[in-house]
Amino acid sequence: GRWTLIASPLGRDHSVTVHQDVDLWAGRFLQKAQTTFRLKPGRHGFIQAARGAVTVNGITLNAGDGAAVTQEEILDFKTIPDAEMLLFDLA
Repeated sequence: GRWTLIASPLGRDHSVTVHQDVDLWAGRFLQKAQTTFRLKPGRHGFIQAARGAVTVNGITLNAGDGAAVTQEEILDFKTIPDAEMLLFDLA
């Protein structure tokens, strides 16, 4: 029911160190969960729906779908069934 940092440039918060300007987050959420993620100004996102289905700012993603996000600061997620997602916070 929350986002967990799994990779980052400096290995922040016990994440794996990567040599790119990206934070990689993983989330597992129960059915009908709602959560938000705030991107810093000038950052971009890429969401990969790994399992289940989710809406992101009103757009539905099913398992296997991905979506690039630009010029958005707040991402609103609503799960339909249980869902697992990856979120790439990119420069």
